[in-house]
Amino acid sequence: MARPSEVPSALERIDTTRVPLHVAFVMDGNGRWAQRYGLPRTQGHAAGETALFDVVEGALEVGVRWLTVYAFSTENWRRPPDEVRFLMNFNRSLLRRRRDELNDRGVRIRFLGRRSRRVPPSVTREMDLAAELTAHNDRLTLTMAFNYGGRAEIVDALRRIVAEGVPARAIDESTVASHLYFPDMPDPDLVVRTSGEYRISNFLLWQLAYAELVFLDTLWPDVRREHLFEAIAEYQGRDRRFGGVGR
Repeated sequence: MARPSEVPSALERIDTTRVPLHVAFVMDGNGRWAQRYGLPRTQGHAAGETALFDVVEGALEVGVRWLTVYAFSTENWRRPPDEVRFLMNFNRSLLRRRRDELNDRGVRIRFLGRRSRRVPPSVTREMDLAAELTAHNDRLTLTMAFNYGGRAEIVDALRRIVAEGVPARAIDESTVASHLYFPDMPDPDLVVRTSGEYRISNFLLWQLAYAELVFLDTLWPDVRREHLFEAIAEYQGRDRRFGGVGR
């Protein structure tokens, strides 16, 4: 039996020639983390910042090129007004604090979701500034799904197709894919959801057709890059057949 020091870490188990191109995270469990420590739910969201940026560093370290995180869904507007207000202000201040650091690290920042009047103009302005500042970076694309819903994205794509007058007989999968919010974004290879929940929650519904899913019991504020490495190691142990027959 190997001694603990001889057990390879998750990072050591990763084949660097087969790192997934695109990893997506459903960052779940902030509220339960806060409850566990007797804190307001908003403090759980604040604690999640450390998790997010450690995962970003891990993605840079291992060579992931696309990282997408579910920051605020179209359903999150149903949360208590004080919590929604906190999330708007928190995301605005997070961008202001972190965009220069991410730019220096070669990270391109993009935002996936509806441009709704419900999103305060000050938040939209910070999004635009971050996206413009980092537009030419190519080491990692960090896409923040904000005011995003998978069903809403598909509906919006269909609306654009109809508005362009595309005849029904000409519509196929490539037509829909080319009208999604970011047609250039590759489909996720790996999706990780934290906090022990086993569902997709309206996240990237079109793009997840053949993604590998990994579910972690860890609450999001406690997630670190090692959890990303573990998920990638598990991903590399699977046989991806895309509907075909395995070898």
